[in-house]
Amino acid sequence: MKTTLVIAHGWAYSIKPWTKTVADLRARGIEVKQLQVPGLTTPSSEVWTIDGYTAWLAQQLQGIENPIVLGHSNGGRIALNYLAQGHDNAFAGLILLNAAGVYENPGAVSFKRRVFRAAAKALAPLKHVPYLKKIVYRLLKSDYNRAPENMKKTLHNMLESDKALDLSRVHQDNIFVVWGEDDKVTPLGMGKKMHQQLAGSQMSTFAGWPHAPYITHPEQLAEEIARIVQQIEAQPSREGAGR
Repeated sequence: MKTTLVIAHGWAYSIKPWTKTVADLRARGIEVKQLQVPGLTTPSSEVWTIDGYTAWLAQQLQGIENPIVLGHSNGGRIALNYLAQGHDNAFAGLILLNAAGVYENPGAVSFKRRVFRAAAKALAPLKHVPYLKKIVYRLLKSDYNRAPENMKKTLHNMLESDKALDLSRVHQDNIFVVWGEDDKVTPLGMGKKMHQQLAGSQMSTFAGWPHAPYITHPEQLAEEIARIVQQIEAQPSREGAGR
């Protein structure tokens, strides 16, 4: 079974950090399609809801036969919601890389503080990567209040959507939960909970990987993705994978 790896990135404003991982995958003969998410890597003045993003994902998958969807962080959230809406076995496989989607009660911590805390934890280790240093400092200096109003509301909608996501409604073969043990944004405990609630899923964890291993460990990440793709492609072709 020949597949296409479809990457839905997380809450980021560029797909360039994925360059090394994607190049490695393509060098291994894997067909890769990188999605550009509206409001993040493509312009949009719209306030997006999870239903809006799942409809967008459906459009992006049109005409792709046997897609293996890799959802990182918010991209994983979108893929899970799409499947939970009744699109059983819509993919040849699903790779959840440090995915969002598990609701955790924030308690008394404000929404703005949660955003800042997550961003600081995610970006701080990257200050030690020379070519990213200036970018990281610029991002950390950015004020949340200066973000486009529509995307502040969109992020709020994404976090709120986790309350309603029922992972028991996800019926998909070949689910692989891939997690960094040093992830401070979507901690390992969230990955374990996701794995427990996704029937038939397989989980692998990696020491030293933070929330964005495509930046810090691109070769190792590509190796793990390639292993999964090879495992899925070794299976007989299935009807209905792809829309």
